[in-house]
Amino acid sequence: MSYRRQFSSESVGEGHPDKVADYISDTVLDACLEQDPQSRVACEVLLKTNCVFISGEVTTKAKVDYDKIVRKAIREIGYVRDGEPFHADHVYINNTMSQQSPDIAQGVDACGAQGKETEEQGAGDQGIMFGYACSETPELMPAPIIFAHKLAQALAKARHSGNPSWLGPDCKTLVAVSYEGDTVTHVDSVVISTQHDEGVSLEEIRSFCIEEIIKKTLPSELLSDETQYLINPTGKFVIGGPEGDAGLTGRKIIVDTYGGAAHHGGGAFSGKDPSKVDRSAAYMCRWVAKNLVAAGFADKVELQISYAIGYPEPTSICVNTYGTGKYEEEAILGALNTVFSFKPADIVTQLNLLRPIYTKTTLYGHFTHQDLPWEQTDKVDALKKAIQSQNIAETVQ
Repeated sequence: MSYRRQFSSESVGEGHPDKVADYISDTVLDACLEQDPQSRVACEVLLKTNCVFISGEVTTKAKVDYDKIVRKAIREIGYVRDGEPFHADHVYINNTMSQQSPDIAQGVDACGAQGKETEEQGAGDQGIMFGYACSETPELMPAPIIFAHKLAQALAKARHSGNPSWLGPDCKTLVAVSYEGDTVTHVDSVVISTQHDEGVSLEEIRSFCIEEIIKKTLPSELLSDETQYLINPTGKFVIGGPEGDAGLTGRKIIVDTYGGAAHHGGGAFSGKDPSKVDRSAAYMCRWVAKNLVAAGFADKVELQISYAIGYPEPTSICVNTYGTGKYEEEAILGALNTVFSFKPADIVTQLNLLRPIYTKTTLYGHFTHQDLPWEQTDKVDALKKAIQSQNIAETVQ
């Protein structure tokens, strides 16, 4: 029996202080990988007012100019307006990066060590990771988070074009969607909070956001006279970015993933090289889940995987199709284990992760950029062959 429900997801713009921190972290990671693909990086950034604090652990042969990298990242986002305290050319940078702990390194490295059970590359940390896919959108992502990201992207595109000139870098979006069962029926409400110059009227901001951003971005058939628009509901948003709020790497993990529609293991992504399964295994789980949905195994799939630090095999793998599966979940698990390997070293190889591709992931979700390796549906045929080899009949829906 179908039922009605509402669900909301939010996104943030590239100038949101947490996203600025994420972007700097991933820019540091890419700079290391560009010179040394075997770099081990865990870069954390804290921002406030006119200060950038960069810390963490890095082991690399790369020659990295951290000040230059930080200023480049801030400049690309657009914090370059004269008179503002947070400015790419004028921020104070405090760098306390150090080398990765040898205790962690011996668990991750593909070599033997005292107390280590194998000589294979192990997971960089213990933890649980999730991947999710559903048939709601062409991206095989939940509709609310896709809609929220697209609004934030549209605002950024308008700002970078200079039209209108009063848009600032910081913004947040939120979209509430109604469902009949698992079918999207309409958009209930849209919230946009966007930074702006002093002196711009709230009426002009609201008109622009509704007419030029919302109505030109969201599907028109999902908008109606009943859709509620809340634009800059505080009435003013001139002070934004790190001047208005502190920013910290890894604080927008739900924005980065599925907008709350699926579980999250808790580990952040940005600033971490792919030896950290927090990032690489979450990408792997998304790749697997997306291929399962694209193969028609289910309309909705969530995959959970867990690891022990230093150990090469996952400690558990769980598949949940939420009752939408065309095959029993045990059969689906057998098929995916035939096609994919979840060892950390194999994840890196299968997804070709030792490349400077990570700044592309930072903004508007890690699962919305269709050219990234974990977004490819290139294992559909292999999965179908694997399920057929088990002589498993489809379940009755």
